[in-house]
Amino acid sequence: MKTGVGQVKEIYWNSSARILVPPDLIPAPGQYLLAHARESDSPVAIPLFLSEAAPDGFRAAPPTPSAWIPGARLNLRGPLGHGFALPASARKVALIAFDDAPERLRGLIALAFKQKAEAVLVCASAIEDIPEAVEVQPLPALSEIIAWADYVAADVARENLQQFKEALLKAGQTTPQTQILIRAPMPCGALAECGVCALTAKGQWKLICKEGPVFDMEKLTPP
Repeated sequence: MKTGVGQVKEIYWNSSARILVPPDLIPAPGQYLLAHARESDSPVAIPLFLSEAAPDGFRAAPPTPSAWIPGARLNLRGPLGHGFALPASARKVALIAFDDAPERLRGLIALAFKQKAEAVLVCASAIEDIPEAVEVQPLPALSEIIAWADYVAADVARENLQQFKEALLKAGQTTPQTQILIRAPMPCGALAECGVCALTAKGQWKLICKEGPVFDMEKLTPP
């Protein structure tokens, strides 16, 4: 984990932002940076997730604070947490944005293409600038896509995790290797173990900010 200074370069229409950062502070897909604007009065840092690569930094997934403007200087700490680990053997990659925009999954598209894998995106929200080679399916197609895939990367809010697990069971197929980015407030960024981001899995407490935010599905469900 490192600290450094970044700068907001651009703000986009969907509240994503291009952030200029040193190369060693760019998070991998699923990891995050904690960012605090130098002139902000807020005591809480903001987690930034990679959406896709960008010149001299990365494009951060929305939302970013409405008070941020181009030129704003950011104090940064990270990269933090466990990100996605796309298996080298994966050839059919399903990206599932279960209850939000797919921006935190975008970074996996380039990785999938690099190893000559197909990629299908399942989501409910409107999307732009997705490569033409990526097939986009609505959420009702979830069972079909899970049956097709040999690797699943999902983005799910903590409060909807059980609903996502039930959706996987309804697929009626052997579940492929699945990793889940679980979204929750992470104010301490694994420093204080404040418990705000805690969840229970297999009868044990886990801290999303430290042990996640990406978890292997098998670690969240009973054997």
